[in-house]
Amino acid sequence: MPKVLMTGSAGFIGGYLVEMLLDQGWTVVGVDNYSKYGPIKRSYDDHPNYHFTEGDARDPLLVEKLLEGCDHFIAAAAMIGGISYFNKHAYDLMAINEAIMGASCDAAIKVFQSGGPLKKVTYVSSSMAYGSTDRWPSVEGDELTIPPPPSSYGFQKLAVEYWARAAYQQYKVPYTIVRPFNAVGVGEQRALGDVEEESGNVKLALSHVVPDLIQKLLKGQDPLHILGDGSQVRCYTHGSDLAAGIVATLENEAATNQDFNISTPVHTTVLELADVIWRKIKGPDEPLRYVSDEPFENDVQKRIPSVDKARDLLGFEAKVTLDEMIDELVPWIRHALEEGIL
Repeated sequence: MPKVLMTGSAGFIGGYLVEMLLDQGWTVVGVDNYSKYGPIKRSYDDHPNYHFTEGDARDPLLVEKLLEGCDHFIAAAAMIGGISYFNKHAYDLMAINEAIMGASCDAAIKVFQSGGPLKKVTYVSSSMAYGSTDRWPSVEGDELTIPPPPSSYGFQKLAVEYWARAAYQQYKVPYTIVRPFNAVGVGEQRALGDVEEESGNVKLALSHVVPDLIQKLLKGQDPLHILGDGSQVRCYTHGSDLAAGIVATLENEAATNQDFNISTPVHTTVLELADVIWRKIKGPDEPLRYVSDEPFENDVQKRIPSVDKARDLLGFEAKVTLDEMIDELVPWIRHALEEGIL
């Protein structure tokens, strides 16, 4: 089976990706500097086909060295967080993520031109590339015709896609761009750079809406505090589905020099989500009680992707339902709170 380098292998989506690739027989070379969560243990750490290096993906010489002999490169490393993170680290998100992309592309170009086995670079972008859209569902290609995203994070993720196309245009390095939508799953811990925020009577480091709503309710918040009026629309996609969609692009010739939305097509408002989580924790007959907090700047109001291209070219369709995600997350977060890792 082929060999793949993945930057950001200790991250949230990275964890799902590494596990799936190893299960399918791939050899995985991982690199991460643990800047998101700090050192964490994974079930596959001692797997004979997993080779991990603690290091900085901004180092082009390190990335180049690790990429030698690899058939694929998944460029997944990035400084990333939730809506509060985007606002509090607006400059760092741009500066650090651009440095990572520069190093990734420089290394890929050198290794590709050396005549080694490298077939393609798979770039992990984001649904935030569509941050300024006024049309739904978002179809691949819309990002080139709508205004640029208002947040520095969204703008930089759009820039990732320009890096990919530029490396192909000038140096003929083949690419695939993947845009995950609203990742949900177990294993997401409190980011080291997150700052605790007041949310009603609960202090927490705001990250992503699903685990944050669960945390608030498990900590006894009543009424539940939500950002804005709850009309924001999202498509919540399980980490295993995101991994499956990304893996489906790797050896598929139809994915070469293409971009894909990787997501469920099922969309849910934040208020609908809050109601589902509330009833699962409080009981099915307990009506939702909530109050609205002042929303953050640049909180995109609607994200709905077209998933036709991924289905038609990759045969990929997300499988995990929102109910299944919440049923998995509630006990995991309860245990994580008890252990003090959230």
